Amino acid sequence: MQPEIRKFLYDIRLACDALLTFAQDKTLEDYRADLLLRSGVERQLEIIGEALNQAHKVDPDIANMIKNFREIINLRNLIIHGYSDIEDDTVWGIFQKDVPELHKQVSNLLAEAAGQ
Repeated sequence: MQPEIRKFLYDIRLACDALLTFAQDKTLEDYRADLLLRSGVERQLEIIGEALNQAHKVDPDIANMIKNFREIINLRNLIIHGYSDIEDDTVWGIFQKDVPELHKQVSNLLAEAAGQ
């Protein structure tokens, strides 16, 4: 795996770590009520989407390694360009459902790269 790809995967893992920390013991109601939490979650999702987008430019095969690759990038684009259309329920649901799995996938890819 190219060093640049490892860097992007590391950035994704750090963003997932931050998301999991930010939202620990939080509910959807907490998310809706806390502008700082919403802003932090959205920012980390932007970082994840941009890192995947950049990784894809370096190595298009990354799309085959990350489940929901295109959807993650599309979410990043929506947060940045369609911010007024973002639904709290949708973002929170994506976070709850997909971030733990993404964290696991990226951690596994990084572990495999370290073993090479």
